[in-house]
Amino acid sequence: MNAIAPTATAKTLFTANVHSKSGRDGYAKSADGTVNLKVSEPHPFAENLYAAAWSACYMGAIELAAAQRKVKLAASPEVDAEINLKRAGDSYFLAAHFTVTLQGVDRDTAAELAEIAHGICPYSKAVHGNIDVTTTIA
Repeated sequence: MNAIAPTATAKTLFTANVHSKSGRDGYAKSADGTVNLKVSEPHPFAENLYAAAWSACYMGAIELAAAQRKVKLAASPEVDAEINLKRAGDSYFLAAHFTVTLQGVDRDTAAELAEIAHGICPYSKAVHGNIDVTTTIA
């Protein structure tokens, strides 16, 4: 995993701002209007959003890994992301599983790109060593 420590000189590429309210009339709304969702229960809402956000970032990282290695993808990557909220005793934690579909490349190349992408994707790097993450090639 390529880990680069954040610095004060790092350039901010994007900032997301979301206001959320819990309860029966709960919601999550982004400042830019791209997210406006009813959130009556925190789970599985949180896991679904995390799966969507992480997989979107991860697909971009796969495309970047392919471009860096001059691997031609026949189609855009596809990822099925599964986020599990788990409990052991009084402790809650997450686990993740990704199924990656890369058309036009052999399984070994697809597996290599999927692994490299975890070292590029900020979401993957943020949870590295903190949650169990498995990845399979479809």
